[in-house]
Amino acid sequence: MLKGFKDFLMRGNIVDLAVAVVIGTAFAAVVKAFVDVIMGLIGKIGGQPDFNGWTPLGIPFGAFITALISFVIIAAVVYFVVVVPMNKLAERRAKGIEPETEAPSEEVALLTEIRDSLRAR
Repeated sequence: MLKGFKDFLMRGNIVDLAVAVVIGTAFAAVVKAFVDVIMGLIGKIGGQPDFNGWTPLGIPFGAFITALISFVIIAAVVYFVVVVPMNKLAERRAKGIEPETEAPSEEVALLTEIRDSLRAR
């Protein structure tokens, strides 16, 4: 019973998922801190970093504007920090898939010669 539980936990996809959750949580903290920096810069330029109090005509658009700006910043960070480097890495790997034509080593040439002479007999 415990062996089955251990096998379940040690499966590659469970461990990979656990690592992804931990890394994702840490990355979320980094992105949140970056969003805070950008919102602070917007606040310096525009006068306030948080638009939650902005209610033109009594309609609370401020929370939507704050969430929208945060979403755009988060999307940009994820795209430029994760997606672009991963795409470049995938392109490099795709280019490396085609094997280069190499001359066979001396051992391979010798074994091929022996095989051919045995077939000829």
